Amino acid sequence: MTYQYYARNENFAMLLQQNNMPSHSIVTAIDLGTDKCATLIASVDAYQKLQVLGVSVVPARGMRKSQIIDLEKVLDTITQSLDGAERMAGLEVKSAYISVGGTHIQSLNSKGVVAVASPQQEITKSDVERVTEAARALSLPSDRQIIHVIPNAYKVDSQEGIKDPVGMTGVRLESEAHIITGLNTTLINIEKCLLDLGLQIDDFVFSGLAAAEVTLTETEKELGVALVDIGAGSTSICAYLEGSLVFSASLPVGARHITQDIALGCRVSLETAEKIKVALSESGEDVQKPLPGESKEDFTARKKKSDVLKLQDFGVIDNNDEELSRKAIVEGIMIPRIQEIFSLIETALSEANVLDEIPAGIVLTGGGASTQNMANIGKKELRMAVRVGEPLALSGLTNDIHKPSFATAIGLLEYGRRQGGSSQKRSFSLSSLPSFNIGAVLTSIKKLLASLLP
Repeated sequence: MTYQYYARNENFAMLLQQNNMPSHSIVTAIDLGTDKCATLIASVDAYQKLQVLGVSVVPARGMRKSQIIDLEKVLDTITQSLDGAERMAGLEVKSAYISVGGTHIQSLNSKGVVAVASPQQEITKSDVERVTEAARALSLPSDRQIIHVIPNAYKVDSQEGIKDPVGMTGVRLESEAHIITGLNTTLINIEKCLLDLGLQIDDFVFSGLAAAEVTLTETEKELGVALVDIGAGSTSICAYLEGSLVFSASLPVGARHITQDIALGCRVSLETAEKIKVALSESGEDVQKPLPGESKEDFTARKKKSDVLKLQDFGVIDNNDEELSRKAIVEGIMIPRIQEIFSLIETALSEANVLDEIPAGIVLTGGGASTQNMANIGKKELRMAVRVGEPLALSGLTNDIHKPSFATAIGLLEYGRRQGGSSQKRSFSLSSLPSFNIGAVLTSIKKLLASLLP
């Protein structure tokens, strides 16, 4: 066992002692996507602030459009990501908050009505819980289950728009709630992977809702705004009106479709196409204006040179002398696909009758939000304000995660913090393994051996 491992454990113990923080104030987030699996482990201090202790990101295998297509590969992916985060944090995870997305996600709005139980007609938390249960009493297909029931507003007798009715006086209490559902089989398959690792699920969280937790401002939610989380295989949408979530959806298109178009159009591999897309996004706009004192000939030559992409710069061995046109890729391949993505977003928001009710516009996040021209094309296509939203800043090991691609993972941490964290243990022990769960036994032995290696 290395010195760094001991130091991390001792520092963490000191952190708990200094802040008088209980050992269960740990939140673990696993964002399982089409392109990557990100695991974040954070502590919650006495001031309810998150501090990131462990981070691990590995390429995702066995996923397509945010849904599992190969259980064994997904199990290996989660194992690698979880082990990396645990070793960095110096603790073992027992449970985690899991992101869920994909086209199986559906939403609807529901109402519940109850009579106030108190003889003094004062509304209590029990009344709020009963009206929430009444709102979730829906007739759903047998293959679906409720993931979230999010109360939006309450009505006490004839008074509407109440955010917190506890303590008010009334006879009749009504609730408007937004309900997000998912496919049973999809959720069961994810749960199966985690149970095989000996992990319990604190909660499933819709990826769009998690991202909205840390990228939208309260002002934007009050005005009306839509959060668009562009992942690799799917795009999640959450629309807010007057501070309340009114629409959620997931579209079967994402940033990987742009990569596939580049691969087909340029006749290169998916790996090379992804490198090209990232390089174009990081380089920014093409040369547009001459420099001060630059001649027309020099400007033309510089612009022509900047338009050239050499395949050898992207690690291509065969045909390494071949050159591609930056302009042709951006204007002929990437922009049409991005326009299609925003067309689908516009259709979804229009069908939900919220497109004309969001003056704060669109907030883009997710890995796809960093694609070149994404926000500018969105402004033109949707004819409204569009910005790229970055997640809130956290303390701790955050150098590589304060970017749109980690909005969902950081949102899971924030969601977990509000729920009170998770119950974890800070040392490896075989005594807590579930009985007769051979998968969990083997996994824990593997973690124990790995922790003892230098």
